[in-house]
Amino acid sequence: MRAWLEEEESVGISAIIWAGFLFGPLNAGDMGVAKALFPVVERASETCRAISNCIVPAADWRLTIAPALCFVLAARVLDVLYRRLVRPILFRFDAERVHHLAMAFLHGLGPIMQAWAREKSARLLPSAATEREVFGLKFPNPVGLAAGFDKNALVLPAWEGLGFGFAEIGTITAKAQPGNPKPRLFRVPEISGVINRMGFNNDGANAVAARLEKLRTTARWPRFPVGINLGKSKVTPLDEAAADYLHSFTRLRHLGDYFVLNVSSPNTPGLRSLQDRPALDALFAAVQAANISHKPMLVKIAPDLTWEAIDDVLSLVESHRLAGIIATNTTIDHSTVPEHRRQTGGLSGVPVRARSTEVIRHITARTKVPVVGVGGIFSADDAKEKFDAGAALIQLYTGYIYRGPALIAEILRAL
Repeated sequence: MRAWLEEEESVGISAIIWAGFLFGPLNAGDMGVAKALFPVVERASETCRAISNCIVPAADWRLTIAPALCFVLAARVLDVLYRRLVRPILFRFDAERVHHLAMAFLHGLGPIMQAWAREKSARLLPSAATEREVFGLKFPNPVGLAAGFDKNALVLPAWEGLGFGFAEIGTITAKAQPGNPKPRLFRVPEISGVINRMGFNNDGANAVAARLEKLRTTARWPRFPVGINLGKSKVTPLDEAAADYLHSFTRLRHLGDYFVLNVSSPNTPGLRSLQDRPALDALFAAVQAANISHKPMLVKIAPDLTWEAIDDVLSLVESHRLAGIIATNTTIDHSTVPEHRRQTGGLSGVPVRARSTEVIRHITARTKVPVVGVGGIFSADDAKEKFDAGAALIQLYTGYIYRGPALIAEILRAL
């Protein structure tokens, strides 16, 4: 009962945050509107607790029906509002612009959301049903944010506040780069997908490291594992790729709890060739030699690899003692995309779900190395499919765009 109630409260809070995105296209700079929304749910919470204490003064408010009714109502109504009203309006605007508006909103409210989440968790004992220990790290729950959403580590406190069990920032490259020309992010609602050709746009390892170092000196550093996804700078020749990854890792290694070598994005020319055995062998050797603090090192692979190529990756992962594999990145198979929606780039969402699960199942049948499952998770059943295939953790991206924060609570309730 307690865990269920806390999840409903979290959904209600998160849905209000997401509902605020509706105002972004009207006035991107008006953070006053955003900040005005949060006290509404805060006052509702206090009212619920007061009512509860009046009904049963000696009882723990968490075990009474009043707050449950308030937050179940808030969660369900606002979840429907997001899917039926907010999302359709947002989907009328450029996808990347909406993303930036969302990030601005989360930057402003992230610390408040984080404080609320911490106050809430302090009232409860840790939940054995959701906690995980994977590659030596403790995760409050197994649902994480995939790389690509918070490329520059701008809103880490918000991800804790929204209920994620971990977050992966990046992809970060050694050199700052603007990425590919716009437009470069496209929704495909007919198949619940997204096509992106972002091209690792980010502020660069030095700038991100400085930002993380500043955040780490404050109480706002999240109380969950922070992963850092590393990629190759576009201007760096392929034969110098290992040195490029190495620069980023050495600059950031004291700041991340785990690291991911992204060699599978289709949006940097030649990057996927680093999945070939000789290149991957050299990359793993160089980075692990510099991994003097033994931080968990993972590799993110493409869903388009052949089974033989995946087996080559597994062999190298084991020989170089990497901590895990993320399966999978976006696909270059656009056969499910309507003709008028086709764009160059990687496809994510529902179309990659089945292949991602097949890859997870293939890997876990051949190795004990932990797998982080990502690709097409839009429901608790989709998450269960990944866990049943052998995934130790999962990550959300496209499903989170389409479903909103209610998706996290739905998955956690099903665990």
